[in-house]
Amino acid sequence: MKKIVKILMSLIIVVSFNSCSDSDNVIDEVLQVETGAILRTLEILSNTLNSSDNSSEFSVSVEEQDGEDGVLFQSIDILVSIKDLSPDNGTTVADDMLIKTIDASAFSSGPHGLPRGLVSATFGEATAAMGLGADDHAPGDVFIFELRLNLTDGRSFGATEAGGSVTGGFFDAPHKYNALILCSPEPGDYRVDMHDSFGDGWQTDGGNGGPGIQVVVDGVILEIGMCSPYGGSALGTFLENGAGTGCTTWPASVSDPTSEWFEATATITIPVGAQEAVWSFPGDSFGEISFEIFAPDGSLLFDSGGIGNTSAGLLPIALCAIN
Repeated sequence: MKKIVKILMSLIIVVSFNSCSDSDNVIDEVLQVETGAILRTLEILSNTLNSSDNSSEFSVSVEEQDGEDGVLFQSIDILVSIKDLSPDNGTTVADDMLIKTIDASAFSSGPHGLPRGLVSATFGEATAAMGLGADDHAPGDVFIFELRLNLTDGRSFGATEAGGSVTGGFFDAPHKYNALILCSPEPGDYRVDMHDSFGDGWQTDGGNGGPGIQVVVDGVILEIGMCSPYGGSALGTFLENGAGTGCTTWPASVSDPTSEWFEATATITIPVGAQEAVWSFPGDSFGEISFEIFAPDGSLLFDSGGIGNTSAGLLPIALCAIN
């Protein structure tokens, strides 16, 4: 029995030693965060900027957390960079330019006793901070906003300091946000050609049949996607056995399910006078989807780049109306 106890104790010591030496696990990151500070995202209120309107703004609601429940909170620096996705007008480089600093006094205590507040910056403020003229940016570019949290003890925490355990999940504290540059859109019919390499239509986000490509036009959601042969409207927007709302098969007269679910074409109509059109894609759960989007005049606006190549999120589509 004593030998067994000795063996067990040895194993415990070895396991304990190995556990302590492993500094890359999640709990270590969490413990490090608890002695530091984060800005937890509560809600992204606006992540698009209209280049036709200097007052359009990026805004996010955040909650500050530090080792003393907000006592160390001093201020937040808002920095901006540009990701130039419109090389036709040259390549613009501007990184981590300070827009402004928001004092902790602008925040108020939330339901958990932690400071909460709104952080925002306008398109005009961002371009001025980067020193950009009208020819240095274009719709389709992305402004990257970083929030750097400053504490009264002299420490600062931003996107670089945020570990993997806090950038997602409950903490949701990336400290960095993308804002797509848009403009007032050209009205008309935008054609979307959709493809599914497996031939069973679209099951985009988590395989539930929807949503599809969405376009929010002045707050109104328009949605399109390929139908799927699996049936059952309760299963999702596009699992409607080829006859559901919002889904499209091509051609509609084809009854052979082995050939009906590979291709589809649909149209998004943007009305005259629209102020903003924001395109987004929910993702591709099974790596089977590709699509192209065409302007009202038939020119190609966006190509997903092949099967499974488009990540979930905003699509860089901005065709400006001619004033």
